[in-house]
Amino acid sequence: MSGTDTTNSDDPEMVQINLRLSRSFLEDIDETWKEEGFNSRSEFLRYVARDAVKHPGFSREGWKQIATVEHERRTGESESFSRAEILELVDHEGDGE
Repeated sequence: MSGTDTTNSDDPEMVQINLRLSRSFLEDIDETWKEEGFNSRSEFLRYVARDAVKHPGFSREGWKQIATVEHERRTGESESFSRAEILELVDHEGDGE
């Protein structure tokens, strides 16, 4: 396999690859994996790559919407609803009211 290396790995299924990134993007990645509680950069990148492969239909727009909602939640800019309030809203919509 050209461009791969399996040395220094306990798992023969694991293959090392090289990836070129801008320094600023790598800094963003490092900040993110630490904030999200991953044990290492490699663990985080494997998780992200696996997620992208398993959910290819999820668009960048979807990620932007999630990020916006999360930001609004953290800053108190969004409105929160209890489970009972949501059930009441759903029930009213079903009644045609």
